[in-house]
Amino acid sequence: MLTALSFIFFTGLVAFLTWRVTRNSDVDSDEGYFLAGRSLTGIFIAGSLLLTNLSTEQLVGLNGDSFNDGLSVMCWEVVAGASLVLLALVFLPRYLKSGIATIPQFLEARYGRSIRSVTAAIFIIAYMMILLPFVLFLGANGLNGMLGLHLKFGLTELQMIWILLVFIATLGGAYAIFGGLKAIAVSDTFNGAGLLVGGLMITFFSLQLIGGSDGGWTAAFEKIGQADADAFQSLGTSDESTHWPTLFTGVLLLNFFYWTTNQQIIQRTFGAKNLAEGQKGVLLAAFFKILAPLILVLPGIAAAYLVITAADAQMIESVGQTDEGAWNTSRAYGALVARVLPDWLLGFFSAVVVGSILSTFNSVLNSAATLYSLDVYKMYLNPNATSEQVRKSGQLCSFVVAVLAVIAAPFAFYGRDGVFSFFQGLNGVYFIPLAAVILVGLFNRWADGRSAMISLLLGLVLMVLGTFFSGGDDGWLASNFGSGFHYMGAVFGLLVILQLVLARAGFRRESAYEQVDVGAVDLTPWRFAKPVGFGLIVLVIAIYAWFADLSSL
Repeated sequence: MLTALSFIFFTGLVAFLTWRVTRNSDVDSDEGYFLAGRSLTGIFIAGSLLLTNLSTEQLVGLNGDSFNDGLSVMCWEVVAGASLVLLALVFLPRYLKSGIATIPQFLEARYGRSIRSVTAAIFIIAYMMILLPFVLFLGANGLNGMLGLHLKFGLTELQMIWILLVFIATLGGAYAIFGGLKAIAVSDTFNGAGLLVGGLMITFFSLQLIGGSDGGWTAAFEKIGQADADAFQSLGTSDESTHWPTLFTGVLLLNFFYWTTNQQIIQRTFGAKNLAEGQKGVLLAAFFKILAPLILVLPGIAAAYLVITAADAQMIESVGQTDEGAWNTSRAYGALVARVLPDWLLGFFSAVVVGSILSTFNSVLNSAATLYSLDVYKMYLNPNATSEQVRKSGQLCSFVVAVLAVIAAPFAFYGRDGVFSFFQGLNGVYFIPLAAVILVGLFNRWADGRSAMISLLLGLVLMVLGTFFSGGDDGWLASNFGSGFHYMGAVFGLLVILQLVLARAGFRRESAYEQVDVGAVDLTPWRFAKPVGFGLIVLVIAIYAWFADLSSL
């Protein structure tokens, strides 16, 4: 009862505070609904960036991967900090200068209308078939693991997951469909504070359980290190999914695309009040991403110690094993939370987790609606549409995408182990081609739309072949590239070179592209942006150096 009451209280509190802050906001105009009226300040941008990203794919998925691979999986978080520095200093000034609401709008200005249509379709389909099903499934799976809901209600695990999928999608859809971007950003910030506090509590209680009342954290780290010498190795070994060479290929490229050109993420930066506020928010988010392994990696390492060393019978029973005899890592985080948190905190943390799920879910819905409404509906279906018609088309798109994502979620991910790495592989299908085209568009002024379209379509074909027809562990991809992440790097390099060669061969603009300042916001940069960005890059390098054990590579 106490768990349920604390869950309802915190969830209701966030909804009430969000309503109070946003009750007079403009959600009737295009800019008000999709870009929060370009009114977001740094703190709301940072909170929304973090919560849009920090959901169950990290809490459950990344902690599940650290259960197997240890600290090396921190690359998905720490390297993200460096990518956000690039967004703040290089990409954001260009985006705000164009006054765009979507990445396809930027590509239209650079390459032409056809590339805008194709990229908008790619984003919407990818969100509907990959990202949203993943977020929904891990959210439902994680909640069920924390609260043991299927046992309490006498249902099978899969039946309970279906019920939770519908619940999460309904609640998240309400924020996205009726509140617009500002409601999402504000609720993200409140939930972000709760997630930070709750996540640190999980880490604290887990290490206390391992170290004991007398030894504390120091003893816990010593015990884990003695049980697994590679647990705190920042540079992954050859038998791990994030072996250190992948830091310079797939891991780097996926992080680069996700944090600098992915509509779902950077849309909240398009709503910045001015460039200075945008940079403050992005760099603050970068700082927290660099420290995110404290709540997204360490608990998984602690769970592995408790299970593999048979130090806790309750954990062993809760995690269980797959049909192949391996530990079911997708259950590790939920089992750990249920093991270490008292009942009165369990409801609070469950509400925080629901908030993080909703954050990612409703942010993706809002981005899909923005892409459809501005890049498809208003461009092709109804060019003379009123603001109300555009907004309603986005709301309808959100509803359809949400329903299809709920249906796809269990079929794509139920019963699969190591889902986070699998998810990143799926992301590469569209991340890599789009990243290559956008990068060339930003830094080369002559390549035209034909070269971009050829590179984009070829990239999609190559990534589909590498992802779904690689031949398995002994197939052509493993034999020639060793890792799917190395293959991503090779495809990216090929696409960039191809587009530059095509531009030299005649697939080029009649005149060099010149970006125009449309005057959407004040472009005066934050005066501390460069020194803070440099300091964050140094912090990333220092963390890797501190935990690097070169002798084990």
